[in-house]
Amino acid sequence: MTSIHNAFSDPQAVASYTDGPPRFVPGYSAMLAMAAIVLAERVPENARVLVLGAGGGLELKAFAHAHAGWSFDGVDPSAAMLSLARQTLGSLAARARLHQGYIDDAPEGPFDGATCLLTLHFVDVEERRRIASEVRRRLKPRAPFVVAHLSAPDGEQERPLWLSRYSAFLAASGVEPDKAAAARDAVTKHLEILAPAQDEAILREAGFSDPTLFYTGLAFRGWVAYA
Repeated sequence: MTSIHNAFSDPQAVASYTDGPPRFVPGYSAMLAMAAIVLAERVPENARVLVLGAGGGLELKAFAHAHAGWSFDGVDPSAAMLSLARQTLGSLAARARLHQGYIDDAPEGPFDGATCLLTLHFVDVEERRRIASEVRRRLKPRAPFVVAHLSAPDGEQERPLWLSRYSAFLAASGVEPDKAAAARDAVTKHLEILAPAQDEAILREAGFSDPTLFYTGLAFRGWVAYA
């Protein structure tokens, strides 16, 4: 985790961050639009939404543009990434309260909905369970929780195939082939990738119901579940 946190504090990495997700995550912009849609199915027009891993501000900006009445509490451990989020939001920044830290540093709520996008693959299984439980505790009854992260079948042949497809996607997006292969190797070595069934089980164990897949982008998947 230390190396990851250092990367999100490195000035050069932070400065170029907002170029990354649209390039490296298949269907990233569409995933944000879909996340806003599944949130909007259950939250009011003046919803208060908890956003974990809010550094950079890309999802905050997308959600704020999609729904003018929503306000946000964004949480991220990196002060530099939160500063970038303020820049990304620009005139929309007044609708977001940003908190440096982790789930324990998030306000108690209760919130109308919550998201955790491209974050949970950075933590181990036990921490995912704890995060999911703490999010649920902060949500109103039946409030939606939207998650998306790396998730791929764990078979000896299936997972390497999915990660090779991801590497091929990076190369097709303009990443040099050797760097695309290195990215695949780094993901395999440093991130905690679970099988989709495990991801859904964690949501259920935390007390969420009806986890439903709404997004698949090669080795990335996203679900909505309800408190």
